[in-house]
Amino acid sequence: MPRIVLIRLLLVAVPFVVWFLWGAWARRTGRPMGSTPYAWLFAAGAVLVGLSLIATVAFHPDNRRERYVPGEVRADGSVSKGYFTPAPVSPKTAPK
Repeated sequence: MPRIVLIRLLLVAVPFVVWFLWGAWARRTGRPMGSTPYAWLFAAGAVLVGLSLIATVAFHPDNRRERYVPGEVRADGSVSKGYFTPAPVSPKTAPK
């Protein structure tokens, strides 16, 4: 979960980083710079986060027809990882 939140925060930061890098380059070459459009930069970051959420839904593997087996605590105190297994086919849901 922290990795996912960090990725989304980095996506919000991308427009700001691009703007400030462009601003540094523009000042170095003598171009006039206006004020920083924080609302537009935040909106662009929000669009990137929205697109990443859509991509996550579109490309995430489908596990609706699988059964989740939760992790268990072993005798030595370690925890096994949970996993998905194919769900048994019931007569009601079997393809015809």
